Amino acid sequence: MKLIEEVVSEVNEVMSLVDENQLEQAEKLIDKDKRIFILGAGRSGLMAKGFAMRLMHIGYTVFVIGETITPSIQAGDVLVSVSGSGKTGSVLNPSKKAKETGATLISVTSDQQSPLGQIGDATIVVPGATKTGDGLKSIQLLSTLFDQSVHITLDVLCLMVSRRDNISNDSAKATHSNME
Repeated sequence: MKLIEEVVSEVNEVMSLVDENQLEQAEKLIDKDKRIFILGAGRSGLMAKGFAMRLMHIGYTVFVIGETITPSIQAGDVLVSVSGSGKTGSVLNPSKKAKETGATLISVTSDQQSPLGQIGDATIVVPGATKTGDGLKSIQLLSTLFDQSVHITLDVLCLMVSRRDNISNDSAKATHSNME
């Protein structure tokens, strides 16, 4: 059990450093009248997809960039981009282009001073270790600590949005897949 305790301790340390004010700023940008686009690469992209799914459950029009049915992003849309280093080209370049198009950008990164962190209309810093060595040090492989903490952080953001919108668990459950 010692290893589990160490991992949980690392996640707790990172989560204690996530600034809820940054979450509140991001929450203000997520609006049901806007299309929400999600972008991330690798495991961080998988965490971002989990966020997209949860937004769908609470009634948002949400798309994952790179999926075949995703339309082009336009002015007035919101893009949530996740990159631990804040330098990943496949995340940073489309984020810059979306901003040029007039989209609002929510950046999720381990480093406020990274290129992605600098261009966000709202930036959420999750200081977990990344594969490039940014963030808090970790016993876990590569960017595992960042990814775990991003998952929790984005779930907290969804909870904030659902409470603001008065979406109950039962309402969210009604949009959950019944194909099982």
